[in-house]
Order: sequence, then C-alpha cells, then structure tokens
Amino acid sequence: MSNLGLDGKVAIVTGSGQGLGRAYAVALAAAGAAVVVNDLSAEAAGETVSIITGAGGRAVAEVGAVGSSDVAQALVDRAAGEFGRLDILVTNAGVLRDRVLWKMTDEDFDLVMDTHLRGTFTCARAAAIKLREQGEGGRIIVVGSPAGEFGNFGQTNYAAAKAGIVTFARVWSMELARNGITANAIVPTAWTQMTATIPIYGPLTAGAAEGRDFPAQVRREHAIGWPEDCAPLVVFLASDAAAGITGQAIGIGGDRLTLYAHSSELSHKLRDGGWDVESIAAEWESSFAPLAQPSGVTLPPLDLEQAGA
Repeated sequence: MSNLGLDGKVAIVTGSGQGLGRAYAVALAAAGAAVVVNDLSAEAAGETVSIITGAGGRAVAEVGAVGSSDVAQALVDRAAGEFGRLDILVTNAGVLRDRVLWKMTDEDFDLVMDTHLRGTFTCARAAAIKLREQGEGGRIIVVGSPAGEFGNFGQTNYAAAKAGIVTFARVWSMELARNGITANAIVPTAWTQMTATIPIYGPLTAGAAEGRDFPAQVRREHAIGWPEDCAPLVVFLASDAAAGITGQAIGIGGDRLTLYAHSSELSHKLRDGGWDVESIAAEWESSFAPLAQPSGVTLPPLDLEQAGA
C-alpha cells in the first residue's frame, strides 16, 4: 500500500531512549518521518538519534521528564522549530513503582501518575493545539498495557494510569474528529527489563541476553517478542492508511495482534419500583454471578523445556 509511508511527516516519541520507545522512533524514521526523540537521559536519547541519523534518517533529542506542561510544550516547539511542523505524537514515556496497596507510598503513586497519566495528557494537549492550528489532521498514539485492561497485582498506580490512558484515546477520538486527528491506544507486550523479572520467564533470560528468538508458544500465547515486533503497529496508525481508525485499543506483541473491546454491559435486569437489598441479592445469585469477570492478567501455562528454551 502506497499510503503506509511517512515521508514529510514529523513525530514526537516520548521515552524513546531505549526499549519500546526507541523501537517506535527508529521505525517511524525508517518509514520517512523526522523524529523528536525524548528521554530523561541525554545519553540514551543521543544514542537513539545516532541510530536514526546513522541509517540516513532525521532526528533530534529533546531531554526532559514528561509530566509538566513546560516539557510538553518544549517537545512541540522543538518539532516545529527543527522540522517546521508536527504530525504524530507517541506518548511512550513511563516508570514503575510496584507495591501492594498497603505498602504503596504517596510518592510511588504520584510519580507513576505524573509520568504516565499527566504526561500523556500534557503532551497530547500541546500536540492537539498545534495540530488544530495547522489544520491538516494528525495522529495521537497513546500507550496502554494489559495491566490497564485487566488489572495486575502490585500495580495500583500503573494499572490505573494505563486504564485512564486508554480512556483518553476514546474521549479524544470524539473531540478531535472534526479536525481529522485520530487518537488510538496501543497495548504492547515485549521482552524488556521488566519482563525479564517475571518468574515464569526465567528459563528465557539467558537466551534473550544472547539475542535468541523466543519459542513460538511464547510469541503466540504470551505475545512476547522483541520491542521491534511492536513498532509496525505504530507506523501503521501514524500513516494515511489508518485515517479512518480512531478510539481503538490495539494490542501487539510477538506474533499476536489484538483488538480490545470497549467496556460494555454484560447483562441487565429490570424491576418495577426499583431494587431493595433482598431482591439485589437474589438477582445476583440467579443472573449475575455466572457472568462475573475475573481480575488480573492471566498467562497461559508454558512448557519451555518442550519448546526448547
């Protein structure tokens, strides 16, 4: 398809000094976009810029911790100042502070919320203002997580932020539709420093460190591959081919591509005059209890010995 390229487009990718963010920035540049690389680390951001420019692409680094309106505006201003415009925003920057509820501090909660939720909001707001001024449409791609879709033990802050970010995309898809600006959430899963700490993946750690690919079972059932496996979805959503896609949450990882459902009613019952405690209890047991949904990310069992890990 000829409308999958990004020649002449300008993108911002937050948190793109390493891992998934770097994979997104490199892939966008390879498709023709100029990229503003953002990271808290000047060294990491510079490495990503060097990878892009070394391959013949265009990129500059803008260092800063996302969250504040000042950093968000600096990113948009850098895109316009260096490359003349803005077309694509990818809000990838994130941080973890995992603890169970009774051990989570205010600082743990606030840092994750400031980086993920507020950082996505401030960057998207600054980008939306610029895109609307330009009047030529655009793409806002925010980053969710399976933790935000299902919940995850020890991640009160992270799961809540990621759930909110997906809802951002739903809301902004409506608010920005008249301006030709799409807003979508991606839900990536990949081998990262965090993934490597999950006990079930212990047998994969040595092979991954050597660059060996993952067994088909892991790539398919657990949607775990390399960060680069997730990048094509970002390029697709940034392209003209995805102009009609907005308000969606789309997962990718390994060999798996997933479309997530919007929240919806599973069932409802009506009772003349409303409900009292006894009638709610009776209806719950007879109608709703069989439909109650489990919480948490559920990973299928792995037989890594048989898979040759």
